[in-house]
Amino acid sequence: MHYLLRHRDVPGMDSLRVYLNQQGYQGLRRALSMDPTAVLDEVSRSGLRGRGGAGFPTGRKWSFLDQSQPVRYLVVNADEAEPGTFKDRELIEHNPHQVIEGALIAAYALNAAEAFIFVRGELLQGYESLLRARNEARQAGYIGNHILGSAFSINLSVFRSAGAYICGEETALLESLEGKRGQPRIKPPFPAQVGLYGKPTVVNNAETMANLPVILVNGGDWYRSYGTSDSPGIKIFSVSGRIARPDNYEVPLATPLDTLLYEYAGGPLEGHSIKAVIPGGSSVPLLVPKNFGVSLDYESLVAAGSMLGSGGVMVLDDTVCIVRSAARLLKFYRTESCGKCTPCREGTYWMAAILERIEEGAGTMDDLARLPDIADNVSGKCLCPLGDASLPFMLSAMKHFRGEFIEHIQEHRCPLASTLAHSA
Repeated sequence: MHYLLRHRDVPGMDSLRVYLNQQGYQGLRRALSMDPTAVLDEVSRSGLRGRGGAGFPTGRKWSFLDQSQPVRYLVVNADEAEPGTFKDRELIEHNPHQVIEGALIAAYALNAAEAFIFVRGELLQGYESLLRARNEARQAGYIGNHILGSAFSINLSVFRSAGAYICGEETALLESLEGKRGQPRIKPPFPAQVGLYGKPTVVNNAETMANLPVILVNGGDWYRSYGTSDSPGIKIFSVSGRIARPDNYEVPLATPLDTLLYEYAGGPLEGHSIKAVIPGGSSVPLLVPKNFGVSLDYESLVAAGSMLGSGGVMVLDDTVCIVRSAARLLKFYRTESCGKCTPCREGTYWMAAILERIEEGAGTMDDLARLPDIADNVSGKCLCPLGDASLPFMLSAMKHFRGEFIEHIQEHRCPLASTLAHSA
């Protein structure tokens, strides 16, 4: 199945000429033949949910936009920094026109005055690809005044961020876009009421935008025919780690996890077995083999004790030290914390320090007991989701692999140290 990743079958999909030969901008043409409210209704009918991680229904999010204000903005979030996730990167590098077309469709439905695509700073190739595609689209009349002879006019800017993980959070993204330090705002007010430059703003993920041309061409009912009633449609899953064929895989939602792992991604490396899987990027709880039959949809993964998140599926096999993995992830969140609020700034620091101590063989059972207590003082007490995002892997690792933590404490060394050194 290739709808979002259809560039894989066609050379030169990043160019306007090739994109037009593959039904490019037909979704925009159909949208412009409809009333903006009808476009919103079509997207709502499709059941498309945001692909950035939260999974909020896209049509409902659009409906919250304050239409009473004369100026409204659309911002596309391509600040993909979630560990284990690389779907947006592939889209903007190899099929940028699809993301741009989706942004134009969304801007038309929202009556937006201007659109922005916010790109992660490290993704230079994607940024340059989007710039070329934006310029091609503008020269061909898909961006600018009276697009395709309609009354719709829009300018689209591509912005390269400074490369901070926190800017994946929508209000920190807006602060950065305004030229300020990328730190989250207190909510409410939400961006739909007070967003970019104080104007009503919708922030949507790049993969969400890439779905819109497909939905407008094929119809909302067609899109809903995939997946489940609550989690309809198709989704890109980024599979990485200790797996035979790491890659992006586009599958209908509700595809079983073990089908993705073993049929699509080829299963574990020869001679090894899969120990655990993080199904939705580093900020969700891990799953153990007894859960690998779970359906990859929002509701089923929650019932199994995890989340779909961004769709970054990270595979950990029997050579991976769970304690070392937890320590490295907490170090990442400690580094990426913006420091604005105390629970996140101090909590990630202390949890990372304790995990590093345990991993190095200098930890105690008191350290192990202290981690959940610190986590409780972080959970739900931060200005943005980063503090909460630092907890699920650690807590789920301590639940399912408590023995490994105790081994580190009792043996004063990493039980898998020699294996890891050899595999490295």
